[in-house]
Amino acid sequence: MFQKTTHAITITAVPQFLAEHSEPSDDHFVWAYTIQLENHGAETVQLLNRHWRITDDSGQMQEVHGAGVIGEQPVLKPGEAFRYTSGTVLHTPSGLMFGSYEMTTPEGKRFSVEIPAFSLDSPYVVAKAH
Repeated sequence: MFQKTTHAITITAVPQFLAEHSEPSDDHFVWAYTIQLENHGAETVQLLNRHWRITDDSGQMQEVHGAGVIGEQPVLKPGEAFRYTSGTVLHTPSGLMFGSYEMTTPEGKRFSVEIPAFSLDSPYVVAKAH
């Protein structure tokens, strides 16, 4: 589990290697990751956009930008949480993901919330610190 709090929004990330969807002999490694956002602040917020940086073990980085997450732009009142699961594919047996969410308040104040860096490690390599 990887966790970070920015602007009273706590982001928790839990990655999971999906062996049944991976083909190591074809350099195809698949992970699911579950993200939970928790609003510990005093005002309602909405997730507008996401920005991911995904780096494989060879140093190849891909960036992903887009509106919302899994087709949603969740609204979180104080004390509420939102959880979703998504996935990524790498050509190496390990990597690293991190990024940010662009959030807004009902008054239109926009701010960025950091997604903690988390390791993508498969059983095909010895785990290493990223």
